[in-house]
Formats: sequence, C-alpha cells, structure tokens
Amino acid sequence: MSVVVPHRAISLVSESKNPKQAIIDTIGDLSGVDVLFNMVLIGTYIRPNVTKGGIIRPDANVQEDVWQGKAGLVLKVGPNAFVDDTDDSFYGQRVEIGEWCVYKVGDAWSLNINNYPCRLVRDSSIKLKVKDPNIVF
Repeated sequence: MSVVVPHRAISLVSESKNPKQAIIDTIGDLSGVDVLFNMVLIGTYIRPNVTKGGIIRPDANVQEDVWQGKAGLVLKVGPNAFVDDTDDSFYGQRVEIGEWCVYKVGDAWSLNINNYPCRLVRDSSIKLKVKDPNIVF
C-alpha cells in the first residue's frame, strides 16, 4: 500500500522561520471542523530542515516527523476536553489553541486535514506544554 506524504505542507513548515504561523496558514480555515467530546486536534510539528548547527536534514528524515513527531500545535479543543470526570482529574491544567504540546504518538490518531498532517488526541494523552517544540525529539 502506498502512503501519501504531503510534501508541500512539510516543506512550508520545515523551511519557515515561524512554524506556528506556517501550520495555521497551511491548514487554513477550520470553521467546518468540529472536534467532539474530550478530543484535541493537533497540527504535527515538522522540525526545521536545517539544524541549528547548519546540517541539512535529508528529505526522508524530515518526512519522518509526520509519522514519529511527538510535538504539535493545538488547533481545536473538544467541548468536554480537560473537564474533570470519574476517570480523569486535570486540576485546572489544559492546553489552549495556539499552544505547543507533547503527546505519545501511539495514543494519537493520525489524519490529514487540508493536506496537512494532524493528530487527534484524547485530552489526558497530552503530557506536556512547551514554549518551543524544538526541545522535543
């Protein structure tokens, strides 16, 4: 089975000086997308194609962030996300739209929205909020 990799979207984000804005611009209008229950929609973070040390990452390495990337940008939050229930207590902690977060790849459902790689994650599967997604490998 062949796999479709959104090359254009990956290039736009990995070459951008502002990856947050690049993800938002690439995905575009999400007004027709409603996230349900306690789920969180996350735009997958694609690390820069050139490292801080100037090493150019091969395309295959950059594309691997689509499948194994652990950080992403919160795009939408379901109406019951981060609401305490019998299974989970959040102690007031939550993520907001526009924040970077970290999750376990195996806990996320992979999908493309407007030809950009995203993840749908249960609220309790988000494990960290970070200011800079580059600190996560």
